[in-house]
Amino acid sequence: MNPPPTEVGVLGDVEGIGMRAEADAMLVEDFNAGDRLVEEHTTKKRKGEKVINFIPPAITFAVFLGVWYAYSGLKYDIAAQRINTLPFPHEIWKKGFLPLWDDTNGLRPILEYMWPTLKVTLIGLAISIVLGISFAVLMNFSKHLERAFFPYAVVLQTVPILAITPLLTQLFGYEMGVRLVVTVLIAIFPIITNTLFGLQSTDRLHHDLFTLNHVNRWTRLWKLELPSALPALMAGVRIASGGAVIGSIVADFFFTQGDKGIGYYIRTRQQKAAQRPEMFAGTIMATLFGIVMFLIVGWVTNRAIRSWHDSGRKR
Repeated sequence: MNPPPTEVGVLGDVEGIGMRAEADAMLVEDFNAGDRLVEEHTTKKRKGEKVINFIPPAITFAVFLGVWYAYSGLKYDIAAQRINTLPFPHEIWKKGFLPLWDDTNGLRPILEYMWPTLKVTLIGLAISIVLGISFAVLMNFSKHLERAFFPYAVVLQTVPILAITPLLTQLFGYEMGVRLVVTVLIAIFPIITNTLFGLQSTDRLHHDLFTLNHVNRWTRLWKLELPSALPALMAGVRIASGGAVIGSIVADFFFTQGDKGIGYYIRTRQQKAAQRPEMFAGTIMATLFGIVMFLIVGWVTNRAIRSWHDSGRKR
């Protein structure tokens, strides 16, 4: 039999356990401190990358403004002629955007004209997404359907909108309906092609796995093909968002009944030389709208795929 433990032995064991616990606690604290240092370093690195990434476009923009000032100043000696043709950027700000909240001039009328364009763009983009994905899924189901539909998708992309303006007017009228049609015609093609490409690029080994498990066609589409096609689909939506903005503005140019959009504002200011700064101001606002649409779709894309696809992860 083992001898009973003495008091000194018990105290030694307790002290040993306490020392090991203290050492473990210090080790855990060191690990936590290391994690905090790594996180702080990563945060500083990302902030530095953001600043570095901002510098090249800022330099390009400064060079662009310099070329603009130089060309306009050298081309037009008379100030009135310059303002009515190619005004300086600060003259566009002064005469096109100011005053900010006047009822007839400045930024407020531009924003009021932007609202109908915004509605047409968003609704047209939504219709393009639904129709584009639907046609891509149908063409993915059957090669015969792809051969039947895809040539007409190419026709929609290549048809000159201005040439069929009278036909569109006869079919859809002059107001919001025809603007939506023009927007969809311009925006739908990249969604169809990118979605179809994504659906047809699904890994063959994954298809074999689904086949071994006797998965039906709709489950294969929902569980495998659409998730695999999501990066390509979202890239198509990003391209289509810019096309939708262009389509809505083009529609504003030629279909002027109903709510008038920013395209109508640009067109009417273009016709009068004295309002040329306002025309440039409207063009700048339309451009900013397109950029914002592109950035929003890009943000949604990164949120949708960043957890599992390389293109959505931060580097």
